[in-house]
Amino acid sequence: MKSSDIRQTFLQFFARNGHEIVASSPLVPANDPTLLFTNAGMVQFKDTFLGLEQRPYKTATTSQKSMRVSGKHNDLENVGPSPRHHTFFEMLGNFSFGDYFKREAIQYAWDLLTKDLKLPVDRLWFSVFEGDENVPADEEAARLWEEVGAPRERILRFSAKDNFWSMGDVGPCGPCSEIHFYQGDHPESQVPEGVNSEDDDYMEIWNLVFMQYNRDAEGNLTPLPRPSIDTGMGFERIVSVLQGVRNNYETDLFVPIIDRLIELVGGGREHYQANRAAYHAIADHSRACSFLIADGMRPGNEGRNYVLRRILRRAAYQGQTLGLTKPFLAETADVVIGIMGDAYPELTTKADYIKQVITGEEERFGRTLQGGLEQLELIVGRMQAAGQTIMAGEDAFRLHDTFGFPPDLTAKILHERGLGVDDAGYLTAREAQQQRAREARQFKRGSQAEFWAEFDLPTTEFTGYNNLQSSGSVLAIAVEGATEDQATEGEEVQLVLDRSPFYGESGGQVGDTGVIVGPQGSVRITDVQKPIPGLYVHYGVVERGIIRKNDAAELVVDAGRRRDIMRNHTATHLLHRALRDVLGEHAEQAGSLVAPERLRFDFGHPTSVTAEDLREIERRVNAWVRADTEVSPAEMSMAAAKQLGATALFGEKYGDVVRVVTVGCAVAAEPAVLPDTVGTETKPAPVFCSRELCGGTHV
Repeated sequence: MKSSDIRQTFLQFFARNGHEIVASSPLVPANDPTLLFTNAGMVQFKDTFLGLEQRPYKTATTSQKSMRVSGKHNDLENVGPSPRHHTFFEMLGNFSFGDYFKREAIQYAWDLLTKDLKLPVDRLWFSVFEGDENVPADEEAARLWEEVGAPRERILRFSAKDNFWSMGDVGPCGPCSEIHFYQGDHPESQVPEGVNSEDDDYMEIWNLVFMQYNRDAEGNLTPLPRPSIDTGMGFERIVSVLQGVRNNYETDLFVPIIDRLIELVGGGREHYQANRAAYHAIADHSRACSFLIADGMRPGNEGRNYVLRRILRRAAYQGQTLGLTKPFLAETADVVIGIMGDAYPELTTKADYIKQVITGEEERFGRTLQGGLEQLELIVGRMQAAGQTIMAGEDAFRLHDTFGFPPDLTAKILHERGLGVDDAGYLTAREAQQQRAREARQFKRGSQAEFWAEFDLPTTEFTGYNNLQSSGSVLAIAVEGATEDQATEGEEVQLVLDRSPFYGESGGQVGDTGVIVGPQGSVRITDVQKPIPGLYVHYGVVERGIIRKNDAAELVVDAGRRRDIMRNHTATHLLHRALRDVLGEHAEQAGSLVAPERLRFDFGHPTSVTAEDLREIERRVNAWVRADTEVSPAEMSMAAAKQLGATALFGEKYGDVVRVVTVGCAVAAEPAVLPDTVGTETKPAPVFCSRELCGGTHV
């Protein structure tokens, strides 16, 4: 069974059972800087599980792009030697947001595995939570497994270490049930002790999480009013099971990449068998780099961009150990795009850009290796002057972490000179760096979102697309982190009203300012934020009198400032279109700031933009502005927006009903013209057409 068919079988099974097929979210989590990469299917539904966001569906299924580059078994050094662990992987999942619970989740899992995928029951094992002093044993799940047909002797009980899952230190949590598959050659010799052991014959393939409790800051558990389901099936693992191989790299997800590498290296199958770890690492990293770049990442020196750089350079170095001295990863990326492009069209759309970025970084790495050699020579010189024969672990790690110099190359060069490396010191320095990274990536909510989520306020009706003044009712007042019934003159305050013309900061556009006037006082509004989707919180200072909860109020937006913001926001759409027309479709928005006095537009491009291209971009935008191109916002279904070819911006979340801002798109009889800034020739401005999903305000 082909991997593409397995993916579709999973998604279509749940679609037939009433689940919404939801597209994978980007590898960079939307609006969550605390999480390095999307690492599970539930990440895009995090706010839904926490009750901070409503979705137009109650059940969903996804094939989620995921990345893990730290944690148990996920260190980069294990990728290649290990047959199962990867940097990039896909996670299949089905989710229930307060709809169905254990009975249905277990029935679905049983039917899919034993009927649609036809896995033999005598190779499946099922685990449930054995209970502890805080939570009773999950006998319900055990009974349900037996009811659907699982043999009682194959239903095992384990501790919280293996069978209890938490979203974080506080929040939703609950017991889980894992499904394991025996892939050994002697099914008659299976034993329960093999499950959750070091025995590679037994492999976990699916985890069903039953979110039925809420854990508070003191660790107390209370039942959730609407229990939910979150499941995750490792795609590469189920593919290996169904294709009858013990190593993920022997599936059709990896074999074509490895075959291309064998061609490039020219050493044949024998060379591959002798250097499998290097071939496998390159295959894995080619997938990771292709997807990260497609999702807007560029190799860099900080944060996520640095992770991409490390992965790409590790692949390049592994290639050098195989004898590939020139850039080659664009070739393997091309195979990745061929394998995965149908399921993830962004790979095909940005194919040329992906390969350009990869090749550019490989060339930079070649120069870096030379610089690393110079640093290594300085360290060796100091060692020899001091009569030392062992390089300090911190020095070896700094060569790798700061200069990108591979540690095994350091060890190889030192060995050739009769010197060595303090391996224990290297591991200590690496672990210290990893611990700092782990502490910086806590999976937690922002304090404002947690604060406002407690009050179960209705979403704010936004009236500001067509009106800059409207009436509303004060629903909540907060002063110094606590809710109050009133606020008095001079106090800094946060207000929530039932309706508002004030735009809340989002999509790069800053929040509005203005004034809110009540019967006995007024508040000067300095900012508006949306800590919870749909809830507008107005920040300001009471200028006079008193503002009270339940007051009827008039809300007035600073019209001049808003107009400046609207001009700049529409300008970003013009600039976006011009960039993609001139530089290529890969030059899509990766971030922006839309303020009254300026705009900033972030985009990806593999090289510096030439002066000629900059002039052409400027010429086009100015021509479209002078043509007074029509701007037409409209609400429609997501399906209709896709049919129109509307651009969805990287990292943004969208519902079933979206707002599409169209600029131009009518065939012009007399195209606007603007003199070329280079010479005297006058060029017509191309007929302009921009359609973007956008909740912002425009001229």
